Amino acid sequence: MKYPKEYLDEIKTRLKVSSVVSKFVTLKKRGKEFVGLSPFKNEKTPSFTVNDEKEFYHCFATSEHGNIFDFVMKTQNLRFGEAVKYLANLAGMQPYIFSKQDEEREKKWKIYLSIYSQYVNFYHDQLLKNDSSLIARDYLKGRSLDKHQVKKFKIGYVDKNPNFFEKLKVEFNNEDILETGLFYFDERNKIYVERFKGRLIFPINNISGQPIALGGRIIEKNDFFAKYINSPETPFFKKGSNLYNLDLARKLSNKLENIFLVEGYMDVVGLSKNGIENAVANLGTSLTEKQIFTLNQFFDDIIICFDGDESGYKAALRAAENSIKDLKPEKQISFLFLPDKEDPDSFVNKNGKNYFLDFSKQNKISIHQFIFKHYEKNTKNDPSSMAIFDKKLRSIANSIKDSFIKKYVLEYFLEKISELTPHTSQNRKNFSFKKTKSLEKTKKHFNESKSLSGVELKEFSLIYLIINNLDLIQQNIHMVENIKLFTEVNKQIFEKILNKLKSSEQLTIDQMEIDNQLIDKISKFAPIKHILKNKSEDEHVIVELLDDIGRDLNNYDLEFRIQELESKFSKDLSETTFNELKELKKKQNIN
Repeated sequence: MKYPKEYLDEIKTRLKVSSVVSKFVTLKKRGKEFVGLSPFKNEKTPSFTVNDEKEFYHCFATSEHGNIFDFVMKTQNLRFGEAVKYLANLAGMQPYIFSKQDEEREKKWKIYLSIYSQYVNFYHDQLLKNDSSLIARDYLKGRSLDKHQVKKFKIGYVDKNPNFFEKLKVEFNNEDILETGLFYFDERNKIYVERFKGRLIFPINNISGQPIALGGRIIEKNDFFAKYINSPETPFFKKGSNLYNLDLARKLSNKLENIFLVEGYMDVVGLSKNGIENAVANLGTSLTEKQIFTLNQFFDDIIICFDGDESGYKAALRAAENSIKDLKPEKQISFLFLPDKEDPDSFVNKNGKNYFLDFSKQNKISIHQFIFKHYEKNTKNDPSSMAIFDKKLRSIANSIKDSFIKKYVLEYFLEKISELTPHTSQNRKNFSFKKTKSLEKTKKHFNESKSLSGVELKEFSLIYLIINNLDLIQQNIHMVENIKLFTEVNKQIFEKILNKLKSSEQLTIDQMEIDNQLIDKISKFAPIKHILKNKSEDEHVIVELLDDIGRDLNNYDLEFRIQELESKFSKDLSETTFNELKELKKKQNIN
């Protein structure tokens, strides 16, 4: 439901940014602005500013920036609608009423929540107090879970012969009760049956902490029933849009950058019991774009940690191929594989919190590395298999939505493939000798490339494009003449090439008078050469790549200048410095 612009503007008109922010941050007036310690980062020197005249806040320590709605959402971990309601109340305004259809849905929503709340509370109390739940309490003790965890996650137990439907019928009609998915109608016996009977129940809450669905685990061995079941989808619950424990874990996002994504409810509870509370679980389905998007709203690093068996590995691979599409420059997705037959719950219970976190730091692997290693492991060293391998990785890289991430993931894949392909052309007689030589060469190349910075490699790509397309660049000199380079040697080469290109005479690389060793180094390490395979004659592609590289290098320049000004502002807090920073930030966003 979309709020009218007039309603939102009225809230902003009634509330000063400083009056909203000051409820959470101690502010001091300085000139036309207010300053204070950042609510997004621990710091001793104020880097957080509020400007009522321009209706925004800005944090120089973290680059967080926005209006009152952004501030409340980010600091209090609220959704937009929740932030609007909070600020409207603060402004003394009535909550916005939507259309008749919206009103009807809102009524249904309140009934749905009420049924779930009563159901969860009743069976939670049964687990804690009723003797008929002794079997469930013994099961939880066997899993080393105490009353604190049961209460924290509001775990319940539905006995084998429940009759809660009759209690709900007193207050709600049959249609509303069935719509929750807690019951189904048995056509044969003409009775309403509780879906979760004989199971522990784990409430699945929405982001505000209200129960909207359940996960259920059977506690007795039974070959006829699934170990875990989830609520069916309803008008108010979609499996692919929710995550177990997100309502609690999101509150840690101002302190922690990473979140563990696990498979099961017991994994989340087991990690929490051992002091690792930044964990959520998906709900028995493949990881969805919506779930990744939601986690990215709160955390910068998603660590996917599924069970250490074959099914866990397959689930991780599906998750990797689904989620790499949504990878963003400022976000990370990593995978953590536990020893065989271990799950997060068993592993942390056996080894403790510190070991688990150290194991995570040492063994997590980034998403593109995991995908490459998986397909490399399943590829034979022959031309047909390598071709399929190459095609698959290109397809995965091309599925990435962000153009910058797509470019660098593709470069990584192609660089790694190029280290393997020399083997395919060797005949059987000389295979052993050639393989050893190639491995030594690859190792040397890897060690040499490790010493090169990202900026230097980007500069190599620019120079590589220019020296291999001299005529094209000479005709379009405007595309490169304002690009700034950072490393001294590359800067000198670039200036020499530019000066030659600005003359009207036709040129060759030999006429550039550049040291051949430098040319060889650039040609060896420039990542762009892998993208140019089979496209080196396409002038349109060359122009596009030049434009991309120029933009990247200009962004490096902006980042360096922004860092310098942020450092300066933290000392002088001057309005002039702030305005310079603001202009640079604008340019950065445009780029």
